[in-house]
This record gives sequence, C-alpha cells and structure tokens, in this order.
Amino acid sequence: MVKNTGRPGYLQIADDLRAQIRGGSLAPGAPLPSTTQLAEQYDASLSLVKEAVRVLRTEGLVVGQQGKGVFVRDADVAVDEIAELRTAVQELSVRLARVEERLSTSTEHPA
Repeated sequence: MVKNTGRPGYLQIADDLRAQIRGGSLAPGAPLPSTTQLAEQYDASLSLVKEAVRVLRTEGLVVGQQGKGVFVRDADVAVDEIAELRTAVQELSVRLARVEERLSTSTEHPA
C-alpha cells in the first residue's frame, strides 16, 4: 500500500486510516487492527505503522488504552474538546488585549 510518491510512508498510512475513520468504516469505539496487522496490510515496517498511529493520536482521532489497544475516538468527545479550546483561546485573547492596552498606555507617557 505504501507507494514511492515522495510522501513519507507513515503519512500515507495515516491518511488512509484517517479516511477510513471519517468514512465510517472504522467507527467510533472500534479498535484499530494491531500494529502487526497494519504492517502486513500496508506492507510496511512496524516503525512506520507506529508513527502513523502517533499522528492520529496527536490529531485526536484515536486513543490508546494500555493493554487493550488503540481505538477510534468518539467524535462527540473531540467536538467538546474543540469547544473548550475555543473558549480558552477567546478568554486568552481578551486578557492579552487588556495587557496590550495597559502596556501601550504606560509607554505613551514618557517620564
């Protein structure tokens, strides 16, 4: 499956798994095949597969459970986390604007 396209193999694998998750063939809560199974499926090394899964973890699409495997994350959980992050960013933006305003007014009055 991994092709010599110039795009790293682990990203090709991550792209395919991401498409399966978004397309619904890997449903929320479903386990990913084992690293060995994925390596065979993609005709790739274990390290490439592990790196692809790491990419998906970083993106929040899958979550690992110690001793159980890696599972497709529930989309609702990801949506909730995104909403929380947006709120935090908005709050930080307001705080930053206040700090910038204070700094600009304090530097406008030379001693």
